[in-house]
Amino acid sequence: MGVLEDKARARLFYKYLSKVYDTINPLVWNTEMRAEALEWFDPQPNDRILDVGAGTGFATEGLLEHVDEIHALDQSVHQMERAFQKFGRRGPVKYVRGDAERLPFADDAFDKTWSSGSIEYWPNPVVALREIRRVTKPGGTVLVVGPDYPHNELFQRLADAIMLFYDTEEADEMFDAAGFVDVEHHVQQAKPGSPRAITTVARVPSAEGEPTVASETAGEAAAD
Repeated sequence: MGVLEDKARARLFYKYLSKVYDTINPLVWNTEMRAEALEWFDPQPNDRILDVGAGTGFATEGLLEHVDEIHALDQSVHQMERAFQKFGRRGPVKYVRGDAERLPFADDAFDKTWSSGSIEYWPNPVVALREIRRVTKPGGTVLVVGPDYPHNELFQRLADAIMLFYDTEEADEMFDAAGFVDVEHHVQQAKPGSPRAITTVARVPSAEGEPTVASETAGEAAAD
C-alpha cells in the first residue's frame, strides 16, 4: 500500500496541496481530457449525479455545464473550502464530507456517478467501487479516472510507494469484482511525456445476475 493510501495521510497531504491543486491538476488532467470524458459519461439535464472525491471542483465545473445540480463528496475539508469559493456553500453543488468506502447515501440514489482523481487514494478500491454501484441506479453509468501504471521501472517503484497506480488489466479485475458490466477503458494523456490517466466507463447491471460484458480499451497513449 502506498503512503497516501492511508486516509489520515491523504487528508494531511491535501491540506497543503489544496493551495496549489488548481494550478498543478491541469498538467495531468486538463479541460480537453475532461471534455472527452464528459462525452463518454453523457450526463443529461435531469440526471441526479454524484461526484465522489470532488476536491476543489474541477470535474464538478464541467458537469455543471450539463446538469443543474451536483452532489459532491470529499473527505478533505481543505479541498472543499476551495470549492466553496467557486460555487458557494448553498448553490448548485450540494456538499457532503464523507468517505468513498462508506458513502452516506441510500441505495439507487443517483442516476450516474463520477469520480476523477480519487481512486488512487482509496485503501480498498473494490469496496469503494461496490459502494458506488450501490448508490447508482440499475443501468446507470459510472465513470472513474485514475492514474495509469508507468511503463518505466524506476517510475513504477516510485508509484508503488506513493499511491495506487494500475493498468487496464487491474482495472478489469477491480470493476469485475465490484459487479459492473459494459466496462470500457480509455487511456488519456495531456501531452507526450506527461502522466497518463485511465478513464473507465462502466454500467451498473440492469438486473441481478446480468453477465459481465468483455471490456474494451481505447485511446492508448504513447509509451513513456
